[in-house]
Amino acid sequence: MELKQVIVIRSDIEMGKGKMAAQAAHAALMSYLESQKIDKKISDKWIETGEKKIVLKGENLEMLKKLYEAFKYKGVPCALVSDAGLTELPPGTITALGIGPWSSEEIDKFTKTLKLL
Repeated sequence: MELKQVIVIRSDIEMGKGKMAAQAAHAALMSYLESQKIDKKISDKWIETGEKKIVLKGENLEMLKKLYEAFKYKGVPCALVSDAGLTELPPGTITALGIGPWSSEEIDKFTKTLKLL
């Protein structure tokens, strides 16, 4: 089974490159920790096989929330990132979604139409 992690970054809000990188890092770590809770064998195998990850564009908040709900329903580890509001964005702004690590096939069912960031 091929494993990967996907990070979806909102493209409808203005974020500097550093802010975007920080939000992606938050999403990656938060989602990884969720994966550890759901199936430690999968998350460990992902670490052992190179930690494949892809960063994609999310159109807006509604899209991120729909993806989050779909993955939660399917039992796929995921996490929404809510900004603390200390720099560029208002507190509570949802900036990113981390998905997996999990089966690439399962993740692709909902993300295959998204474009690379």
